[in-house]
Amino acid sequence: MPSPTMNPSRMHWTQLLSTQRFQRQGGQIIPQAGGDADAMAGLRTEFHVDHDRVVFSRAFRRLGRKTQVHPLASHDHTHNRLTHSVEVSCVGRSLGNRVGAMLQAGGQLPAGYTPFDIGSVVQVACLAHDIGNPPFGHTGEDALRDWFRQSAHAHYLHGLSEAERCDVQTYEGNAHGLRMVATLEMYADSGGMRLTSAALGSLVKYPWTALGSPRDGKFNIYCAELPYFEAAAEALGLIRLGERRWARHPLSYLMEAADDICYAIVDLEDATEIGILHELEFEKLMSPLIDPARAWSADSPQQRCAAMRGAVVGRCVNEVADRFMAHHDDLLTGQFPAKDLIAVCRAEVRDVLIAAKELASQKIYRHRTKLVTEVAAYPCLAALLDAVMPAVHARVSHGELSPRQHIQLGLLQDVQIGEHDTPYTAYLRVLDWIGAMTDNAAATLAREISGVGIL
Repeated sequence: MPSPTMNPSRMHWTQLLSTQRFQRQGGQIIPQAGGDADAMAGLRTEFHVDHDRVVFSRAFRRLGRKTQVHPLASHDHTHNRLTHSVEVSCVGRSLGNRVGAMLQAGGQLPAGYTPFDIGSVVQVACLAHDIGNPPFGHTGEDALRDWFRQSAHAHYLHGLSEAERCDVQTYEGNAHGLRMVATLEMYADSGGMRLTSAALGSLVKYPWTALGSPRDGKFNIYCAELPYFEAAAEALGLIRLGERRWARHPLSYLMEAADDICYAIVDLEDATEIGILHELEFEKLMSPLIDPARAWSADSPQQRCAAMRGAVVGRCVNEVADRFMAHHDDLLTGQFPAKDLIAVCRAEVRDVLIAAKELASQKIYRHRTKLVTEVAAYPCLAALLDAVMPAVHARVSHGELSPRQHIQLGLLQDVQIGEHDTPYTAYLRVLDWIGAMTDNAAATLAREISGVGIL
């Protein structure tokens, strides 16, 4: 393995597909010895093991009750975070399989791997890409950040380092996703799901901390998970760009593209399903990527839209895979010149996806049903933090807890604030507690603790 102090100029597939898993032991990050029995017997690959660990996790199941775009329970056929993640994983697997076949044809796929291994790695990353989303999605992220950035709550952050303060004040679904798989789920505080380094690296779209963020404020690594990711990055041979920042794993670009394709197109399909968007608008938007000679026979407008969506997704998969290979060397040297793979696609593909996002922004994301939920998210999540943070702060400050604060700590249920917790680790546990809630659970608890309608 390369030294973490090295700055290799190129990444290599022999390392980028590393099946090394890590665990926490005695405060140290160490390689996990041995492997899964099925994998060693050839019944599952190590990447299939990753897939099953994500799918059988509580965090993945909870996505079924988290909103994708449209508020839950308003229509049976619209997507939630779970169905979205499953569909993204299918697109990601197709992208990975296609890229894997081209790598193999070019003699660039390491011995012992198949094109389907590439597809499996991307599929795992796609399945887990939204696993850290809090209730109410991106609005929930903003609501949690807003609470910790208010001047009235500044005293909670006294004594935290700058990096720790950035983490607490910036709930980031991407970083909490890494925290879910590396700390919280399965082997709690002992390495989490202990995914392969390849899957972990492909999941991380922004391989830097909040302080190392080069753009948009997005990041994937809390201080708490930094040592774990450092170990995986070393195993993968990721190019180190700074103390808290690395070049992206090339396969993370495929995961990102699969997500972009799905939400650009499927959000609009959902909108036609519930009547926000007319199916003719959908057809007009998709038409540049549809064979005009093809006959579209369908029993309903919804089925017609679904058929067009399938054709367009297939066209996008082929184009993105081709663009990945065209920029293969740039991706391996960390010199990819664009924000994402969609940006370097041919104009007809790129323009349709951009137009789809713009239409969604105009007609869907500002629709009244979505706006009402977003407005309600702020007081809802603030109520939960107001209820527990004074008690948590008193607990880690070793002050005497009032009877009310003892009761408030009980709200945390399975989350235990221990005597060895610092304010930083305790506040992360509070964010873990809220982040794990579904939309309905957060709304119900906020209403219950308000005291309104108690009798």
